Amino acid sequence: MLRMGLTGGIGSGKSTVAGLLAARGAWIVDADRIAREVVEPGTPGLAAVVEAFGPGVLTAEGTLDRPALAAIVFADPAARATLDGIVHPLVRARAAEVVAAAPPDAVVVQDVPLLVETGQAASYDLVLVVETDPETRVRRLVQRGLTEDDARARIAAQATDEQRRAVADVVLDNSGTAAELEAQVERFWAERVAPALR
Repeated sequence: MLRMGLTGGIGSGKSTVAGLLAARGAWIVDADRIAREVVEPGTPGLAAVVEAFGPGVLTAEGTLDRPALAAIVFADPAARATLDGIVHPLVRARAAEVVAAAPPDAVVVQDVPLLVETGQAASYDLVLVVETDPETRVRRLVQRGLTEDDARARIAAQATDEQRRAVADVVLDNSGTAAELEAQVERFWAERVAPALR
């Protein structure tokens, strides 16, 4: 099994790269998707979040009100640390279960937005970083519905490009076209992944 950590700042194109790797046969473990699962209604994770932040972080239907929670945690580092302390252990435990279910000869790609921030780089055989200039990331996030201020706050709350580069085995530049990004993924797969599988 080849275990790879995939990371990059919000809006950098990690999901696009994950899709390109999946198309080449990789087994994708999406930390964001797992993070949503562990706070679904009825889970211990959601109960812990409500206990920490109060019922104001729930919608009328009893699901997590993500914008309400984001407004709290992106304005207050201590609140964000509290949330991380609840969610990150649950995500890691569930991710470990998913990885354990992968075939022994799999290329397992763990898409972990906060890989650097949570100190997980050493857990992987390879760390792949997707990098995009900050203004492009802001533009993408605004297109997804965030305000420009929210987009910049979320980018600022994450590790810097320099911090991610420091743990990267490979950096993919996603400032160009989709075809240019795919060519980089193809080269990475041929040069770094395929030889490791032989």
